[in-house]
Amino acid sequence: MRTFLLPLAAGCTTALALLLGGPAHAAYGPAPKYAVATLPAPLRENAHAVVRRHEETLTVKSVGRTVETVRRAVTVLDEAGARWATELVYYSSLNSISYFRGSVYDADGRLLRQLRAADIHDISLSDGFSLATDARGRVADLSQPSYPYTVEFEYEVVSDNPLFYSTWRPQPVEQLSVEQASFKVLMPAGLKLRYQELRLPPGTTQAPRAQGSQEVYEWQVHDLTAREEEPDAPSVADVTPTVLTAPTEFEVEGHAGRLNSWADLSRWTYELNAGRDALPPALQARIATLVQGETDERARIRKVYEFLQANTRYVSIQLGLGGWQTFPAASVAANGYGDCKALTNYCKALLGAAGITAHAALVRAGSDEQDIRTEFPSSQFNHVVLCVPLAKSARPDTVWLECTSQSNPFGYMGGFTGNRHALLLLPEGGRLVATPRYGAPENRRERRAEVYLDAQGNATATLRTLRTGLEYDAVSELPNLDPAEQKKHISNRLPLANFTLTKVAFRPTPPGAAIPGLTENLALTLPALAPPSGRRVFLTPNLLSRWSAPAGTVGERQTDLWLDHALTHTDTVRLHLPASLRPEQLPAPVQLSTPFGTYSSQLQTLPDGTIQYIRHLQLPRTRFARTEYPAYLEFRRKISAADKAQLVLLKTDA
Repeated sequence: MRTFLLPLAAGCTTALALLLGGPAHAAYGPAPKYAVATLPAPLRENAHAVVRRHEETLTVKSVGRTVETVRRAVTVLDEAGARWATELVYYSSLNSISYFRGSVYDADGRLLRQLRAADIHDISLSDGFSLATDARGRVADLSQPSYPYTVEFEYEVVSDNPLFYSTWRPQPVEQLSVEQASFKVLMPAGLKLRYQELRLPPGTTQAPRAQGSQEVYEWQVHDLTAREEEPDAPSVADVTPTVLTAPTEFEVEGHAGRLNSWADLSRWTYELNAGRDALPPALQARIATLVQGETDERARIRKVYEFLQANTRYVSIQLGLGGWQTFPAASVAANGYGDCKALTNYCKALLGAAGITAHAALVRAGSDEQDIRTEFPSSQFNHVVLCVPLAKSARPDTVWLECTSQSNPFGYMGGFTGNRHALLLLPEGGRLVATPRYGAPENRRERRAEVYLDAQGNATATLRTLRTGLEYDAVSELPNLDPAEQKKHISNRLPLANFTLTKVAFRPTPPGAAIPGLTENLALTLPALAPPSGRRVFLTPNLLSRWSAPAGTVGERQTDLWLDHALTHTDTVRLHLPASLRPEQLPAPVQLSTPFGTYSSQLQTLPDGTIQYIRHLQLPRTRFARTEYPAYLEFRRKISAADKAQLVLLKTDA
């Protein structure tokens, strides 16, 4: 007897499933996977998302090719974890995507839908001012309107750029827990893998094993609970499990190299760019004339650098091998533009025409970037700067030049490339050297305010603020903006409830200053700054530099205390009072001296009746064990209390 099954309406599916004795998806769809109910409670605590499964494999085919495959499933618990519903896969002329797949599941683990070709968007990863770049990406978004849900992505990338091996960070951010994750590297016979293991839980490393002609390295973690965000903590990359890998031998577009030391990487990069610093004879003569008669070596370098800034602009050009190999100096001379490699090479050539030796140097740039791992030679860099040793200096000294900026002060690296290590590019193989260090003495903010208060509590004020070092970075571009934009930026920065800017002016520090800086001059009106309350007026003399205390820790703090923002802040506020007001009570002076920094504040009445407030805060770059956090928190709370202290003024009959 033959049975015929007729198509069922959607509403009949459940009824049929019940008759057959099982759920609908058992008969008509894949079995559930990644059900949220199966998640252990500890993995949901403090988490916005949970990595259910993360399998990453790096297969090294040869010195010139690698294949990376990734399969990752993440349960998104709430809106703050929705970033994990999106996946971006990079590609370029040296990296191709073999496949890119994805699926999304509901809270019970039922398949909602699979990624379609129309859901994947191809985007340019240009920085917005590049003339030519082949960096692109394919991005897919499987986010859902209700939580929780699980997304799963799979992709494979074939790379002809084996200078970069994978870095495995199974827990790359806070508020992310990990159910299980693995990383595998397959090496062919005759090639050795270099790797560094950091902060791995016991049992993570598997013993290397042979698999046919390949050597297999593998790491696995499971049940990593989410880390909380904590104030003044190391970056999450510095506290979670990490495996760094790097080649011993590699080849990029026919250019072979070794990478067992920093000297190896320096030598390969130098040779790739050797012979590209020739200048047209007319330009050589022009530079010789430019520095003619100038005997001071630093002044000669400055003249060449200012010539570079006046005659070139930065345009990124990253095509294939162009990520490492510069355009010739003659090309920059003819076109007036280049990327960081080309402009650095061009400036090096210009200095050579002026009789000055300079060296290009690789660096990891970025105001939010950490320094490289100096103990693990590998390609960790994204930028090139110029290092100029002063041959005629009485003591060893160096000038560093950022060649991509038309406005950067001479010799200033700032937060973009300062306070880190760079790799000199030398024919014999270079070494790591420190870029300029900017500590508390260099990172200064000195503010002087003159405040004129009337009997109704309204005020006018003038502010003069000098910023140097890393404090200068935040305002360095303000002089280049139009007046409306200047006022907008300044207004957003001033912590005042009600004010009007009536004057904005800037003055850079003199060219010969050891640390570049900028003085900002403002004039303001401050209506109702201190409205009377009966016979008294209450005014907080610290108008602009109040610090709040960080949050206390719930339970035991997880991370050490990293105070990386060294600074020196000095505020002087002079309050000019009308004859009808006199101080009834001055806050007591405060003096704090701790391993975390020093603080002082005091008020005094000057002979002419003006009240002067002086505040001084200095924080060095320091690091402490997590057990020191309560003492640091107490230091910050005392600063916060002192900063909020009020001056009481009493009305008189005058």
